[in-house]
Amino acid sequence: MTPESPVELPLEAQALLATATRTQTPCGTGTMVWHLWGKDTRHPAMPPLVLLHGGSGSWMHWLRNITALVDAGRWLLVPDLPGFGDSAAPLHGTDADALPEPVEQGLKCLLGDEACDLVGFSFGGMVAGFIAEKFAARVARLVLVGAPGLGIAPDRAIRLNAWRHLKEPAQRDEVHHRNLAALMLLHPQSITETALRLHVANVLRDRMKGRSLSRTDALARSLAQVQCPVHAIYGAEDALYRGKMEALEPVLRLAPGFRALTLVEGAGHWVQFERAEAFDQALQPALDAAL
Repeated sequence: MTPESPVELPLEAQALLATATRTQTPCGTGTMVWHLWGKDTRHPAMPPLVLLHGGSGSWMHWLRNITALVDAGRWLLVPDLPGFGDSAAPLHGTDADALPEPVEQGLKCLLGDEACDLVGFSFGGMVAGFIAEKFAARVARLVLVGAPGLGIAPDRAIRLNAWRHLKEPAQRDEVHHRNLAALMLLHPQSITETALRLHVANVLRDRMKGRSLSRTDALARSLAQVQCPVHAIYGAEDALYRGKMEALEPVLRLAPGFRALTLVEGAGHWVQFERAEAFDQALQPALDAAL
């Protein structure tokens, strides 16, 4: 499924996409789109690495991390999750619990029975946790990045402004800018033109409406059943946990295989974009840790 009207991707995304292999697997009444990097240069001892993006997102949530991971010898599989980006919606459901089956179906097509390292950001962190619970043999390691669904509410609700009713592109951009500041990025200078254009391209293609599991403890309950090693990386100033950061680790420790929580200083929710190098340095030890 493609958007009703094409969207223009940032130049950085276009350049990176040109180096990817695009493939599709069945999903709903259409297909799930995957972008693959590094298969020919992968280190044979490293499992495939699957990156799942956040809500109202696409593969581009990982724009600033893909090259470093390929250079480290990883084979990357980075989808547009069902209902986002260029992927068809699932047949049933509009939340994270509707996605494990089509994602696993895609992984079965691409990897057979081979286990992968699974990294999920925000909404994608919930999807990753559900996959690790339901399809345990698929996941060698699980890394949660800014994941909600832990039953921890911020002191103040995050208010995002509506934009679809606005006709003028400049007015829409102003609202998108405010929404990025409210939820995704800590520093005003982090809201670059690339970040803004990337965000706009993503939200225009979000067809998964009515998501609410992020405001529950659904992921916490799944983690209690996950047996693989679990690592977590969060921005130290993540808006979802502002004033509640000390509550994170006790909930994450519900996972029998919990290893470590790393907080990246000077970063908000979209930590892997805002402080890409620091995030990559935190992610590498998690992926290299013994099983």
